[in-house]
Amino acid sequence: MVHADASNFAEGVNKKEAYEQVLMQAEGLFIDQRNWICNTANAASLLWHAFKSLPSPSNRVNWAGFYTLDPLSKLGSPQLILGPFQGKVACQTIAFGRGVCGAAASTQATQLVPDVEAFPGHIACDGDSRSEIVVPVIVGGKVVAIIDVDCAEVDGFDQVDKEWLEKLADLVGRSSDW
Repeated sequence: MVHADASNFAEGVNKKEAYEQVLMQAEGLFIDQRNWICNTANAASLLWHAFKSLPSPSNRVNWAGFYTLDPLSKLGSPQLILGPFQGKVACQTIAFGRGVCGAAASTQATQLVPDVEAFPGHIACDGDSRSEIVVPVIVGGKVVAIIDVDCAEVDGFDQVDKEWLEKLADLVGRSSDW
């Protein structure tokens, strides 16, 4: 049975250990559950609690969640629509190619942005955000969602975040029916 203790992270773990726990708990939660809403909601919660258990800058994460491919997008104008997340209310739709999320979706590549003020076309859904990482979830060569994490500090993310969030994106992609 799924238990809320999956969101508990021990004090003193390092970032890699926290991500290992996120992946392990996500794998357990996704067993016999292929619904993308359920799986992305649990993944967003796990990420939020993992970041909050870590020292600065990770504990300064102020938004963690998903945008998914909007099924109502017009042909030739794909957009993302807000999915499950933790944090303040957020932009509801984002066009491919617009802002950090749209850049990740259109290029199918992780966007690691140390200072969002220096990113051309950054969308300031939360004025407190100073850095951002966005990882595409790709299934069958197509972006079906993105993982978006914002931090209230410049340089809030690094290659460890990139490596482990890409592993989570792969897990979410192959564990869910899109």
